[in-house]
Amino acid sequence: MKQLMLTALLSLSLVLSAQQKQITLEDIWSNGTFRTESIASLRSMNNGYDYTVIEFNEGDSEIVQYEYKGMTKKGVVLTSGDEEIPDFSTYAFSDDESKILIGTKIRPIFRRSRIGVYYVYTLDGKSLVAVDNDPIQSPAFSPNGDKVAYVKDNNIYIFDIENNARIQITSDGEKGKIINGLSDWVYEEEFSIVRAFEWNSSGSHIAYLKFDESEVPMFSMDIYGKDLYQYPYTFKYPKAGEKNAELSLHLFDVNQNSHAKVKLPEVDYIPRIKWMNAPELLTVQTLNRHQNHLKMFQVNTMNNSVDLFFEEQDDAYVDIHDNLTFLDDDDFIWTSERDGFNHLYLYNSDGTLKRQITAGNWEVTAYYGYDAKRNRIFFQSTEQGSTQRHVYSINAKGKRKTLLTLESGTNSAQFSKQFYYFINTHHSANTPYQFTLHLARNGMQMMMLKDNKALKNRVADFAMSPKEFSTLRVGDHDLNMYMIKPLDFDASKTYPLLMFQYSGPGSQQVGDRWNGTNDYWHQMLAQQGYIIACVDGRGTGFKGRDFKKSTYLNLVKYETEDQIEAAKILSQRSYIDEQRTGIWGWSFGGHMSTNAILKGNDTFEVAIAVAPVTSWRFYDTIYTERFLRTPEENPEGYDNESPFNYPELLKGKYLLVHGSGDDNVHVQNSMRMIDALIQANKPFDWAIYPDRNHGIYGGNTRLHLYNKMTSFIKDNL
Repeated sequence: MKQLMLTALLSLSLVLSAQQKQITLEDIWSNGTFRTESIASLRSMNNGYDYTVIEFNEGDSEIVQYEYKGMTKKGVVLTSGDEEIPDFSTYAFSDDESKILIGTKIRPIFRRSRIGVYYVYTLDGKSLVAVDNDPIQSPAFSPNGDKVAYVKDNNIYIFDIENNARIQITSDGEKGKIINGLSDWVYEEEFSIVRAFEWNSSGSHIAYLKFDESEVPMFSMDIYGKDLYQYPYTFKYPKAGEKNAELSLHLFDVNQNSHAKVKLPEVDYIPRIKWMNAPELLTVQTLNRHQNHLKMFQVNTMNNSVDLFFEEQDDAYVDIHDNLTFLDDDDFIWTSERDGFNHLYLYNSDGTLKRQITAGNWEVTAYYGYDAKRNRIFFQSTEQGSTQRHVYSINAKGKRKTLLTLESGTNSAQFSKQFYYFINTHHSANTPYQFTLHLARNGMQMMMLKDNKALKNRVADFAMSPKEFSTLRVGDHDLNMYMIKPLDFDASKTYPLLMFQYSGPGSQQVGDRWNGTNDYWHQMLAQQGYIIACVDGRGTGFKGRDFKKSTYLNLVKYETEDQIEAAKILSQRSYIDEQRTGIWGWSFGGHMSTNAILKGNDTFEVAIAVAPVTSWRFYDTIYTERFLRTPEENPEGYDNESPFNYPELLKGKYLLVHGSGDDNVHVQNSMRMIDALIQANKPFDWAIYPDRNHGIYGGNTRLHLYNKMTSFIKDNL
């Protein structure tokens, strides 16, 4: 009888499985089948109880005001439906919320930089005026909202709103030579800054950086387009060991219409400038070229004096971040890895340590800010496990730590001004994105905003396999791992293994979070009989300083060894076919997969590399030298792991893909690899996507790319 029941249940399971849909690449890349609902980017208002968002109503763009409590709509602040107001896609309020800066015709330049046409709308007078007649970059209101500073053609301007007057405050800006108030390419990419000017708290001064990139080597790539002739696109790009832009710091006195150059000690990098609460005090963070010694200087605009008041050093490198808050007395909150894990610290205004606020074998992964009224700091951390993220509060004495999010998985918060509320974004491997409103004081959930239940129901229609999280013992380390098996997995059978990784310093792929597009592709491959595994090896993040920085000076060496060893260990499992092991990755992960199939040619039979670095000599100064120092100082660190130096090791099937318009990892990397393989007379497959950048997208590009990769895997693994 039990046998009959077991047979019936098995038959029912097979029927249900047969009824579930198979994922297609069109589902992932064309049809929007797995599109996730999100919360529009919102801006909290000064009262702390309301927020605004951009909405689109019958073709018009609107700024709509809502109340957090109950998410009740309170009205439309501004609409492009009025004849004089153009459609806009970005906006920002002045500090007193009396004016709105709106952006139109916005277009991207590089990863973070944008250019567009901007207007100021005054709410009381219902008047609109253009900031400039031409496209501009990085506009910012003065603190009292009467002026807007911005950059045009590499020069800084000030727009006086009341007088409708424009003042040019620098005049030496020139493409390819001098940049005022904006970062160059490498600062934008590696220090995550675009605007390189800041108003002080009273609006009396603007501090700005000047980049002299005259001697920085020029990089050129052809743009093929649709015209009869292609044309070169050129920009300054300092490759490892080459000359960076020369930097200088300047102060502009708005009232006196005068400039002063700040005489800093000789520095290599100025990754951050930030005014203190006192309007005459500016802080300047500097780094040496090795990026292992950060100094923070205090500049006094009253006499332009420069004093060193804080330092941070590390045997490897110091990470740059924005986790800096000056309190009312100019004591400051800061995050550091000084005890081996990233934690919160409180320093006196003179730079001396007051106390460590958080501690433990876990990391602070996001700093949300300080509530001065209630003496509470809000942050995200890995205290519940390195693959988890939760939101906490704690007071400045390191007491009364409160867990504000309860659901396991990944939680991140967006707080209202005054820290009355926060919107929590929660997701996990089994739960799509959910957006909920909470009280900041205790984390109590007030209401569900969006739950993506429709997506969860759609996903349930497909034959999806659960992610199995575990750790894999590799050498002396327990490495985080997830595995996706076919839904009809049978341990008595054998399956091909495809490993996915990125492995870059401080990164993480094995996290308890909802599917990205690659996850759906991996699920599709699992439906077709493949086992997918992802292992975060040495050098990845959120397991402490020593684990992350263990790859210092030997980038890709230990990471590759971990992937090869992990593949060998997994291949010992009875259900994995050790003769059918593949690996793939993108960017840093493409470098990894290339090295894995060469140095692990007795382990991997197949590899796919998308937009890979193939020599760190080709990559930029800031990123590369942070982990390797310069090629002159560490030639072995550069060349021993450069795969075009040992193409003869290739035995398996290899697919190499790149976009010809990649301004980040230049197609030069793949061209050198291609030539090396040709000269070694090694067969391989490759594809170049014309004019596509590092993301290789646009139109049907991603669909075509994943069709190519899918066919390659099915034909060879």
